[in-house]
Amino acid sequence: MAIESKSIDYVPETERHGRVSDQVSFWFLGNFHFFTIAIGFVGPSMGLSFGYTVLAGTLGIAFGTLFAAFHASQGAELGLPQMVQSRAQFGFRGVVVVLLGTLFTFLGFNVANSVLSAHGLNGILGWNEGAVTVVTSLAAALLAIYGYDWLHRIFRWCFFVCLPLYAVLTVAIMLGKVPATHPTLGGFSAVAFAGQFAASASYNITYAPSVSDYSRYLPRNTSRYAIIAAVYAGAASSAIWLIAVGAWLATRLGASDGLVALNDAGNVLLPGFGVLLSLCSVTALTAATGLNAYSGMLTVVTALNSLFETRPTARLRVIITIALAVVWITLAFGSTANSIELLFAALTMMLYLLVPWTSINLIDYFFVRRGRYVIPQLFVVNGIYGAWGARGLAAYVIGFAATLPFFVLPGVYVGPAAQALGGVDVGWLVGLLVSGSVYAWLSRSIDPAREALAIGNG
Repeated sequence: MAIESKSIDYVPETERHGRVSDQVSFWFLGNFHFFTIAIGFVGPSMGLSFGYTVLAGTLGIAFGTLFAAFHASQGAELGLPQMVQSRAQFGFRGVVVVLLGTLFTFLGFNVANSVLSAHGLNGILGWNEGAVTVVTSLAAALLAIYGYDWLHRIFRWCFFVCLPLYAVLTVAIMLGKVPATHPTLGGFSAVAFAGQFAASASYNITYAPSVSDYSRYLPRNTSRYAIIAAVYAGAASSAIWLIAVGAWLATRLGASDGLVALNDAGNVLLPGFGVLLSLCSVTALTAATGLNAYSGMLTVVTALNSLFETRPTARLRVIITIALAVVWITLAFGSTANSIELLFAALTMMLYLLVPWTSINLIDYFFVRRGRYVIPQLFVVNGIYGAWGARGLAAYVIGFAATLPFFVLPGVYVGPAAQALGGVDVGWLVGLLVSGSVYAWLSRSIDPAREALAIGNG
């Protein structure tokens, strides 16, 4: 059981061994746990009805997954982690600006994962929250250290174990076998609908900086469309399914904790079934925490390599992964916020930070350079992509700044434009359109012919 030899390195064709079918189960399981159920609590917590919550959640997931899926094809075509490829837009050193936002995303998710797991298992089994946080975090860190193959292996095992359990619960709910104990009808609110949409969209958009990390071992000649379809099908279907389950639990059982609600609903069907379902869900979420730790490690290694040209050794991989685990465990211990509020605020901030990057990256990849990059030059400080990518950095800063008046962070800050819209959150959409448009305009000066010549000589 050896530690993966690659980190931010290029994966040569001779070492490619992935399968497109694995992408479906991998990304399905990535969302197939009680964290996703908690996304379905966002709308009801703001007074949204079950039907409108499911609709907003479905539309948000359908939209947000597009970005993650389109990024996935880059892994097989380039054989690189996602954020290394971003050096082409932001520069060898300039990419560090974006890396700060992606690192916040991975750490934010792991803090929320730890808090939700610890709080839920304490509520169900009375387990010590601190012990749960440490044990699940260390398991996730170990998984990240061993890397790609073990992540895919554990995700595949969890997929086959969790799928039938959730299917039984869902069918039971549909057949009325789980009685509603605290039904709340709710209604429609534009603010709540937009909030549920944004939380759902951001949930899968936050995968965008990491999807290539898990597709870069696929053979280079793998169909781009097959990869995109596989990731989209896996990540969207499980998220839509469990958000709907979460909306039902919130509006029919008055649930505010996804894990406790799973336990209670499962035990109605069969004593002990809820505990089994909950423990499997925590295991799946721990695997997802490992996914974030792995991509977080790649993010930090990329940043260190960009600033100091550090060699990506196995020893550095272990040190960084452990350091990241210490950080998110410490933050989890210090978290006292309501779990739903913590989740919603974290997802919203992640969305604001990532949307400008994903827009710039996809426009560059599919419309400006059309997937043609000089891979060796992505590891050269003053190569053809430069140390600081002025176009990408300018577009990112302008796009993010444009979102500020539209910020909706409940209890923290609501921008003047958002206030004028009655609190409806469209800041992420503004950032998406502005950053992408600015980058497309600035990129008119890029000379594809000169880069094509470098590719021929690279």
